[in-house]
Amino acid sequence: MFLKFLKLEIKSFFRGTSLGINLTMKILRFIGILYFVGCLVGGAFIAFFYVQEEIHQNPVKVVSKFMIVAWIIDLVLKYLWQEIPTQNIKPFLTMNIRKNTLVNYMLAKTFLSAFSWLSSLFFITFSLIALFNGYNILGILVWLIGVISLLYLNNFINIFFNGKETLAVIIGVCFLGIGMLGYYKIIPVLSYSESVFFSFYEKPYFALVPVALFIILWWICFRYLRNEFYLDQGLEAKKTVGKTENIAFLNKYGVIGTFINNDIKMLRRNKVTKGVLFGSFMFLFYGLLMFSSSLYKTPAMMMVMGLFVTGGFQFLFGQRVPAFDSSYYPLMMTLNVPYKEYLKAKWWLMNIVTGISIIIALCYAYFGWEVYVTFFAAGLYNIGVNSQFTLWSGAFNKTQIDLNTKEKRLGQKGSFNMIAMLLLIPKMLLPMGVFALTKYLWGITGGVISIAIIGVIGFFLREKIFNIIVKLYKKEKYSTLDAFKNIS
Repeated sequence: MFLKFLKLEIKSFFRGTSLGINLTMKILRFIGILYFVGCLVGGAFIAFFYVQEEIHQNPVKVVSKFMIVAWIIDLVLKYLWQEIPTQNIKPFLTMNIRKNTLVNYMLAKTFLSAFSWLSSLFFITFSLIALFNGYNILGILVWLIGVISLLYLNNFINIFFNGKETLAVIIGVCFLGIGMLGYYKIIPVLSYSESVFFSFYEKPYFALVPVALFIILWWICFRYLRNEFYLDQGLEAKKTVGKTENIAFLNKYGVIGTFINNDIKMLRRNKVTKGVLFGSFMFLFYGLLMFSSSLYKTPAMMMVMGLFVTGGFQFLFGQRVPAFDSSYYPLMMTLNVPYKEYLKAKWWLMNIVTGISIIIALCYAYFGWEVYVTFFAAGLYNIGVNSQFTLWSGAFNKTQIDLNTKEKRLGQKGSFNMIAMLLLIPKMLLPMGVFALTKYLWGITGGVISIAIIGVIGFFLREKIFNIIVKLYKKEKYSTLDAFKNIS
């Protein structure tokens, strides 16, 4: 039965209406997987021989020490990007197929995802190297089984967390707290990790614990999904009671104010858009991550930090216009909607948030006023130039978005298009190059002024640019409508 399901999925792939895009994305994903395979396999060699020959410690013990970190990272990545394949199962629920078979197939299919088995390659390669270097065969094999069993437990944990954002945030805060306690050496978290995971090697019978946990969680997860596996219950789209909200002062700005009002309500109410708001907030801290690297001292990277810190919301929200409105876009196009005002509302909303981000970025003056004025210039560039190019790229994003479903977009066909990639040149490479060149010739003042001038010019030319973008959206109108009607 499992092979029959796989054959049906292969047929649906080749018979879909978007075969070309699907095939392209599969090839790109395959190339990406090969890259990570090379990194993980190479990393295993580096980890073993560097620890053994340079640090002169036991490689298995050192890897066991950091295993808790690897486990948490694996869980976070799976939660963010690994999808639960419920959509492919729904059509079979009306057929004469045992529900137990469908649930087991869905659970088994999660292990076929690259997110499930990629991390295992590091530990398999590491274990083979250890065996060739004289380590105990039984100890290494049992250690490998125990480690991989714990990593695969994350598949089941991800299923329990799916759709439960509050619980996931609570667990995430707990992990962060544990990490801080370990970082400041209040609790020796890494030492505990070393003791637990290295015990799989020293005392092989301890590896029975993760294996038993794997079996128990499979059974619990099976029962959980089995009880929720109904079209009118667990797999049904969640419905909420509608609420009437209105931000009154925006109405005095006419049509643009009405559209902004609607977008703000959309951002506040839906899971995907709440994720956009959270991601935009996290972009404000992007600069702090980069300051830990020596790369931040280069002018180009300083500009990149400024663009991301001030333009996080713009990049996350703007490039998915009108995809966020896909559920009612066909209806909207039957009405006499002024396209220019529709896009202007998105533009003003993005730039209002960008302006707020520029003010918040004042905190970066702690690292020097040179840093902040660079970020300020990057913010002006985002307002005057990148806002238009972001809306431009949105015209080619034709992936239907379910606002009430947590979005896991990595590797999906709609998460990539060539035009959006080409538009990265004026959005990122141009300001990086101009800032680096002018700063080299005239110092920080010349670099900041040059970027700010480009942003101001773009702002004053916005009407002419809007006319071009409106024509583009109208040109793509019918292909966009067709894409939003067909989920394939």
